[in-house]
Amino acid sequence: MATEEKTETAKAVGTVTEQQVWDVLKNCYDPEIPVNIIDLGLVYSVKIEEKNPGKSEVYIIMTLTAPGCSMGPMIAADVKRRVQQIPGVSDVVVEIVFEPMWHPDMMSEAAKLTLNMY
Repeated sequence: MATEEKTETAKAVGTVTEQQVWDVLKNCYDPEIPVNIIDLGLVYSVKIEEKNPGKSEVYIIMTLTAPGCSMGPMIAADVKRRVQQIPGVSDVVVEIVFEPMWHPDMMSEAAKLTLNMY
């Protein structure tokens, strides 16, 4: 039984989950807005591909609150840096898109409350 437990633990450590990525992204902020990028609705998708055993590549598609946002490169770099710190992540690709265009309706209720948008 102890061998089975070690095998299960090893599998859990070597596998990166989408939930881990989403949780880390909740710590990323647009420096101009006091709400994380998840609650702002800026992250459209997270995809994980395990290229080699225990080594996962993470692909993130996100947007910005405006196409001309000067903070875009800084936000993308922060996303990449934080996700790369997850054990088992070998590479992170962050793609910024503007289709669909971001709209305040994409924000969570908590974000709207924080920003007094009611």
